[in-house]
Amino acid sequence: MTTFRDQAEELSALLAAFAPQAAAVDAVAGLVASALIGGHTLFTCGNGGSAADALHLAEELVGRYRSNRRPLPAVCLNADVGALTCIANDFGYAAVFARQLAALARPGDVLVAFSTSGRSQNILDALQTARTHRVGSVALLGHDGGPARALAEHAIVVPSVNSARIQEVHGLILHAICEAVEARVAHEP
Repeated sequence: MTTFRDQAEELSALLAAFAPQAAAVDAVAGLVASALIGGHTLFTCGNGGSAADALHLAEELVGRYRSNRRPLPAVCLNADVGALTCIANDFGYAAVFARQLAALARPGDVLVAFSTSGRSQNILDALQTARTHRVGSVALLGHDGGPARALAEHAIVVPSVNSARIQEVHGLILHAICEAVEARVAHEP
């Protein structure tokens, strides 16, 4: 049985291994902040626990993270059950994010895709759609990044095969994005 102490030690070691990517996280946070301040929309997506992370990032931006500020345009593509089931029924589950992105996104918007494996076809199709529609793309990944690593303009790969630890680091990254956005919005005229 793995104890909490074992899990905490594993996470601590993973954070130390991940530390060299801090500048990449800051760059992605700046990219998202610039897009939102520039009037663009952030789109997020993921499956399973990664869907919860995608929801978390979008709701923090539309609502608030820490400070009262204007609401920011963020849409979680896995939040609309009607769209998901319609698209999955008519086009297959691989199309559920890409089709929404093609309908809603405009050049200059940004997609943040969460995937612990980087291998889910619906994530790969969403990243390809982002590329086709001149939408910026960020993939928060785990393991070796899978095929999503090459499709995303900015890929951040958590060097672990443990999905729980990967998602915990993804949570830290999404909060770093929120911090950067709120710091920039606080200085708006």
